[in-house]
Amino acid sequence: MSQIPNSSDNSTLPSRLVIASRESRLAMWQAEHVRDCLKRLYPACDVQILGMTTRGDQILDRALSKVGGKGLFVKELEAALEDGRADLAVHSLKDVPMVMPEGFDLACVMAREDARDAFVSNDYASLEDLPKGAVVGTSSLRREAVLHARFPHLQVHALRGNLDTRMSKLDRGEYQAIILAAAGLKRLGLESRIKALLPFDPYTPAAGQGALGIETLTKHPNIARWLAPLSDLPTLLAISAERMVSRQLGGSCEVPLAAHAVWEQNQMQIRSFVASVDGKEMCLAGANGTVKNVAEAEALGLAVAQDLIAQGAAALLPNGLPQ
Repeated sequence: MSQIPNSSDNSTLPSRLVIASRESRLAMWQAEHVRDCLKRLYPACDVQILGMTTRGDQILDRALSKVGGKGLFVKELEAALEDGRADLAVHSLKDVPMVMPEGFDLACVMAREDARDAFVSNDYASLEDLPKGAVVGTSSLRREAVLHARFPHLQVHALRGNLDTRMSKLDRGEYQAIILAAAGLKRLGLESRIKALLPFDPYTPAAGQGALGIETLTKHPNIARWLAPLSDLPTLLAISAERMVSRQLGGSCEVPLAAHAVWEQNQMQIRSFVASVDGKEMCLAGANGTVKNVAEAEALGLAVAQDLIAQGAAALLPNGLPQ
């Protein structure tokens, strides 16, 4: 655990930092990426990684929506922050619940990788090439809804496990194709396995997809200050809008919900949908606007969420709108 200096002493630099991370290959790549960035910023700092196995990694025989959702990937890491074993936790932002627990902060959002979904297959070049009855694997109700809507002749089966596990299941012939986040494949040097990158319309990503978030305890503001140089403003503003949409609609693994925003030169575009799992019903909304800060990004996301609600999105949510 780092030595936490007085928060008023801005001259103090970290001497030791411990990063909590899941132990999958992709999660460790992410933690090592953050470690290397911190080492470049603070060469004298000893940066260590605490690898952990989460409940989400252990439960592989049931869909996330049936066993507790996204929080299963972060709870053990948060416990390590609370008891002092770690100073910061690195997450794929799409795995981070939309409401942070009391005492925890999303202190840093790093530059986003490709946010698109990727089509991966050993035998087919695209979804359109798959024959009737072909089995497509995905872990996401969002992807499942779009696939049912566009390709009702395909079978969509649940696909759990870390990225390497999912690829192995494809290679063993359990699926004719699988849909994965492009970011993970690119980060692990597996871009050659991507047969096609799926367009944002209609394959809108999950809120935060492709971005890395760093979580800290609110009571340690110096750690957030040390992380500040790693933050990326375009990504922060985009995911702030996306997460606001998801928060308003109770976004979780139980909800086929997409939200993707792009910010450039003070202009933001955002697209979102809520669907039924079978893809037969969908509410779609988008917005454009001038955005200069997080508050304005969240306001644009709120407007999109309200548009979806006005269209009847609440009827598509398994538990209705959050209270």
